[in-house]
Amino acid sequence: MGQTIAEKIFKAHTVDSLAGGIVVIGLDAVFCHEITTPIAINDLMARGKDRVFDPSKIKAVIDHVTPAKDSKTALQGKTLRDWAQRHNIKDFFDIGRNGVCHAIFPEKGFVRPGYTIIMGDSHTCTHGAFGAFAAGVGTTDLEVGILKGVCRFKTPQSMKVAISGKLEPGVYAKDVILSIIKIIGVNGATDRVMEFSGPVVDRMTMEERMTLCNMAVEAGATSGICAPDMVTVDYLWEFIKDDFPSKQAALEAYQAFAPDGDAVYSDTLEMDVAALTPQVTFGYKPDQVRPVSEMEGTKIDQVYIGSCTNGRLEDLRIAASLLEDKCISPKVRAIVSPATPEIFSRALDEGLIKIFMDAGFCVTNPTCGACLGMSTGVLANGEVCASTTNRNFNGRMGKGGMVHLMSPATAAASAVAGVIMNSEIFCDKGDRP
Repeated sequence: MGQTIAEKIFKAHTVDSLAGGIVVIGLDAVFCHEITTPIAINDLMARGKDRVFDPSKIKAVIDHVTPAKDSKTALQGKTLRDWAQRHNIKDFFDIGRNGVCHAIFPEKGFVRPGYTIIMGDSHTCTHGAFGAFAAGVGTTDLEVGILKGVCRFKTPQSMKVAISGKLEPGVYAKDVILSIIKIIGVNGATDRVMEFSGPVVDRMTMEERMTLCNMAVEAGATSGICAPDMVTVDYLWEFIKDDFPSKQAALEAYQAFAPDGDAVYSDTLEMDVAALTPQVTFGYKPDQVRPVSEMEGTKIDQVYIGSCTNGRLEDLRIAASLLEDKCISPKVRAIVSPATPEIFSRALDEGLIKIFMDAGFCVTNPTCGACLGMSTGVLANGEVCASTTNRNFNGRMGKGGMVHLMSPATAAASAVAGVIMNSEIFCDKGDRP
């Protein structure tokens, strides 16, 4: 019987099998940030187990409140910083070199097809875009991962999501994943790996695939995953070129983790996205989704473009293409946060930062802060944000605040209109981004 991508990865990494279908897998990487990891660090220290299994396999970053806003967040950063120095963790990205964890770690080449990765962050599933198994875990599992380099999981079942058709201009990966979550619900993929496939996924860039996998957890999935292909190889080539004689050789090696034709899935969702239009959330759950056309004119106070979902260079290019020679509405404030220093630098070189600033956007340093209401874009009670982030829970970006999730194109158009607005009205049909 054939195997799914996740089954192949687990088979290659299983070090022990326990009762109840639980397996212990070896880890290729443990990712860490300053919000969840200090709790694990402090507990390990209290237990007399202040050790790491392999400093070269641990990657750490300060990304949520950067620079620190108060004594508490300064202590969180210090705890992570001191720990990294104490254990000679070379890949620690401190303030000035830091960025959004799920953007900077792939950008640095730390994610490879077939890898197993954990992090104390639910959106770790983003890294499945590379054909890796990547999952968010709790404090106890994070501690064991740091200490022993292993983690326990249920033997994974996979849900196949086959996406066909061709996306219309102005429709993006964010619209696709929102529509999927709308169909299956927030528990539709619980305890499963969402394996994204089909011609639409094949044509997607790595950035788009990361957007898909990033929000798999909003449907309850343990992880999202895409089969590695030449798009994956091209993205990683700078980091793997010394490991393979050619790109074709790399592709052949990585295709060991492609799903078998007779792989068995727990269930399958087949989608034709040819008629899909831009989507937006309307309530406090990620599956409360409507076409943007049904939400046009909805009041907003803030627009936010950034996060681990849509803060990459491709996202900034899309938004900037709609904002050039335009100004945001005086009724709203708008914030853009490039996800990493590299993205910020390239956006600066391409003139994107100037477009944002000329339009009236506040451009911030790379940070996750606004997404979960910690810094750099927190909402006041009763305020509404049009956002490219991934969660619209009640109070997610600030107590009493409302978040409408959407693509960078819809967010940019909404900033200009001062209300939720479809990007189509700001460009000719043939020129839509």
